[in-house]
Amino acid sequence: MTFAGATNPAPADTPEARRYNRIHRRLGVADFAIGSGFLIVLLLTGWSGWLRDLALRRGFQNYTLAVFIYLFLLLFVGKVLAFGLDYYGFRLEKQYQLSTQKMRAWVWDEAKGFLVGLVLAGIVVELVYFLIRQWPQYWWILAWAIFMGLFVVMAQLAPVVLFPIFYKFEPLENEDLRRRLIVLSEHAGTRVRGVYRWKLSEKTKKANAALTGLGSTRRIILADTLLDNYAPDEIEAVLAHELGHHVHKHILKSILVQAGVTLLGFWAANFVLHYAVDHHMFEELSDFANLPLLAITATVISLLLMPALNAYSRFNERQADRYAFESIATVEPFISSMNKLASQNLAERTPSKWIEVLFHSHPAISKRVAAAEAWSRGQTAGA
Repeated sequence: MTFAGATNPAPADTPEARRYNRIHRRLGVADFAIGSGFLIVLLLTGWSGWLRDLALRRGFQNYTLAVFIYLFLLLFVGKVLAFGLDYYGFRLEKQYQLSTQKMRAWVWDEAKGFLVGLVLAGIVVELVYFLIRQWPQYWWILAWAIFMGLFVVMAQLAPVVLFPIFYKFEPLENEDLRRRLIVLSEHAGTRVRGVYRWKLSEKTKKANAALTGLGSTRRIILADTLLDNYAPDEIEAVLAHELGHHVHKHILKSILVQAGVTLLGFWAANFVLHYAVDHHMFEELSDFANLPLLAITATVISLLLMPALNAYSRFNERQADRYAFESIATVEPFISSMNKLASQNLAERTPSKWIEVLFHSHPAISKRVAAAEAWSRGQTAGA
């Protein structure tokens, strides 16, 4: 492939890829509708209060235990309602020959995901209602500060605590590739604690790679589906993109953006709770039957901000791509890896404008390939 003259047209999306992504989006919208509808029904019918009373009885009138029981019931019923869609999503991956997972393993992953979600949500929810009871006027500021601290801690612990619950990792045995990636990381000014083979093939045929963790837990993880099907130059190009996020301080910037969004969310939650109490929907702020109202508030804010946050994410991805172009000898491996990933992951190369704006956190693959070709032509013209 040459880039000095006219560029080759990017491969067109197959009908299969378009169909798969269209169904996948509809599943996401349906899941969102069921979850939101469930929360609204709980509030409009008064069932949330009934669940609260049940939790208090089962928790022997212990407030902290009752909050956890209520949360469990909420998440469990929500999971039951969405299970049909989850199973259809599993079958969809099978239908398009992307999943390698057996039904039993999928169910086990679903169970683990529910338990992990329950633990993490339990920590946050118990903290929120403890703060509401102790400092009703300033709870949202305190909750925001503690939540951001937990967010940073979890980002650091995720590679060593959360990821291994669902995936297997082992040190990369290819010493030559490991050395190349370590050198590339050092040139980017980041120190990684290891390079790991990520056994993604036990669940899917899709490929991925990431630079995960913070500080002492930062590591490179490479899916075996990537290692087994891509040349070293292509793997290096994929990692160069990930390192671009470090060079441009996207992790820190994203934490700051998340801090702003979360602060807005907690402020809105406080406003909505006070409004609900003032209008006699609940007797007091600490009535945990108002948890669905908090969840709806967070959902509405996330939905309203999603296009802007996606646009910001796409901007970061373009910067990371540019760093990759500058860090590798030629953009050919980047382009070939993008096209391979699109085919292997059954991704849309050219989604419609509105689909990209509303749903995509990464630029369209066709645009990323075109940017690489344009950069290469610029380098050739300037030589």
